[in-house]
Amino acid sequence: MLATISIGDINKVLKIATRNSPLALWQAEFVKSRLQFFYPDLEVELVKMTTQGDKILNTPLSKIGGKNLFIKELEVGMLEGRADIAVHSMKDVPYELPTEFEVGAILERENPFDAFVSNDFDNISELPQGSRVGSCSLRRIVQLKALRPDLVILDLRGNVNTRLRKLDNGEYDAIILACAGLIRLGFEDRINQHLGVEQFLPAVGQGALGIEIRKGDKSISTLIEPLINKQTMNEVSAERAMNSTLEGGCSVAIGAYATSNETELQLRGMVGNVDSGDILKVEECGTLSQPKELGEMVANKLLSMGARELLKGV
Repeated sequence: MLATISIGDINKVLKIATRNSPLALWQAEFVKSRLQFFYPDLEVELVKMTTQGDKILNTPLSKIGGKNLFIKELEVGMLEGRADIAVHSMKDVPYELPTEFEVGAILERENPFDAFVSNDFDNISELPQGSRVGSCSLRRIVQLKALRPDLVILDLRGNVNTRLRKLDNGEYDAIILACAGLIRLGFEDRINQHLGVEQFLPAVGQGALGIEIRKGDKSISTLIEPLINKQTMNEVSAERAMNSTLEGGCSVAIGAYATSNETELQLRGMVGNVDSGDILKVEECGTLSQPKELGEMVANKLLSMGARELLKGV
């Protein structure tokens, strides 16, 4: 039944726009394999692109336009007809997309947490005073400072392989990366410590893959529907609703993590200010059928506690 779905004008060749980094290519290949599992006769082609976010590696993302620099070229490719869908890490997808696009599917989440990676130390508490830790994420930086204000935090850009190479070259004593990226690229053994939610709230959508499509493209929407993981979709939707209400982006320190069971959603949210070191946290529960409302409730509680002032102070 699934294999008979028409995919319109793409002549049974589905084109996936993807960044050219090793992790992005793994993600696109994974989506390709899942699509071909459901549609064995479907031909899938990867359209590899280099984005501005991949080109500018000497400046923190928060200073050059945020994570939308990783998806703009892919969106242009879809508008020009060079690609039909784009595959992203959901943590890279802005809460507000251009009107021509929408998130058509969110796949089952991989490990959502951050990883402490070091060649000499097993965990953050073992780091000597003044140790050099690499990260360019404001969310990670503010939480690192709260745990260990004595550490020296240095900018760290580049893909996963580049960041690991910089650590191995001795430029850092430790680095913080997403567990999901390390696991997907076969580097799980490099993870010294999983940073749980009590220490580190992850980025909104961290660990989840999303498929961006042209808005209203019903044939493509139907085609990718079997890839949707409803649990992850609900959880990430709650996190993104919180982020949207806070109007957060890459230039602010925001973290979120939602979990769910058969009837209930739980959402933890965090806002921090790197300069002052102040952090606000909220945890709330809601019904599984209303992820957006739960996200908005957590955001409004954070705002009532002074989150807007923290965000403006960045």
